[in-house]
Amino acid sequence: MSNHPVQTVGASGDKIKIVLAILVAIAGVVGFYFLSDKAALVRVAALVGGLVVAIAIAWTSASGRDFVNFSKEAVRETKKVVWPTRKEAVQMTAIVFGFVLVMALFLWGTDKLLEVVLYDLILGWKR
Repeated sequence: MSNHPVQTVGASGDKIKIVLAILVAIAGVVGFYFLSDKAALVRVAALVGGLVVAIAIAWTSASGRDFVNFSKEAVRETKKVVWPTRKEAVQMTAIVFGFVLVMALFLWGTDKLLEVVLYDLILGWKR
């Protein structure tokens, strides 16, 4: 008895819809550049129209609906974030700047110390 793993395969109609949506979006971008001699409004309309149609086609697929649900969940989670107050943000920024300054001075000092040890003491090169 063979024990092959089972893979779930999405409907081929959904894959065709996604490919079609990508092609329509590309067509909108190509149309934007192809119509370079036309008015800017016509070019933008071609671009936006292609993207809107592509989104509409993609939304009818299972993957598109999953993406919409994911986006809604992401927005919902973002609303749960507790943002720091202005005072907390300023304090944390000052701490980061202070740490960066201290690290820069430390690395500069270490570099100069190694330079003196290597060139002056070990190699004997005086500048």
